[in-house]
Amino acid sequence: MAVRALDDVTVDFPDGRFTAIMGPSGAGKSTLMHCVAGLEDATSGYVYVGDEKIGALSDRRLTRLRRERIGFVFQAFNLIPTLTARDNIVLPLTLAGRSPDGEWLDTVVRVLKLGDRLSHRPSELSGGQQQRVALARALVTRPQIVFADEPTGNLDSRTGAEVLALLRNAVDDLGQTVAMVTHDPVAAGHADAVVFLADGRIVDVMDAPTPDRVLDRMRGLGDQS
Repeated sequence: MAVRALDDVTVDFPDGRFTAIMGPSGAGKSTLMHCVAGLEDATSGYVYVGDEKIGALSDRRLTRLRRERIGFVFQAFNLIPTLTARDNIVLPLTLAGRSPDGEWLDTVVRVLKLGDRLSHRPSELSGGQQQRVALARALVTRPQIVFADEPTGNLDSRTGAEVLALLRNAVDDLGQTVAMVTHDPVAAGHADAVVFLADGRIVDVMDAPTPDRVLDRMRGLGDQS
């Protein structure tokens, strides 16, 4: 019997907004993110990034779209150990044969407070600083959307709070669009809205979330399962 990881899901991530995606284990959170980001193919339906229909793109054009219009932040920082923080940040542009926009790079570095760490290699940075570099790398191409998959999962509570504040700042100060998968009600409380998934379906959307409201809703989902 076929299992539907996602079932009749319709969702959009508004420009300049921070959306969290939550649900019990196996609800389809990561699958949703991977499909929307073009990392997995949806077996039916359509995915658009802006006006670009992902399913209609060749592998080459899809790779280019992910590199230029989508930013990724994961639990693992995925930094190149032999490169400086600056070189890690501009790596997507280097791979695309493009020069960084100096003014935008300076803005990202300033907002993420990395100015005095650009010459350091990852081994010389704290976990929070490495995650800042990973976030700067996601922002440097001015992507249409940044997808963050459990970005605080490997961090202590203090560093995790710092990273969440930086994502919030990216939305408020840089006009970035962010979609974040998380299991943490406190993390979701930083978002403008929370999309709740259960059994591959969207079961609720909460605007202006607070950690307590999110926790209550998650408990309700647990009672339903």
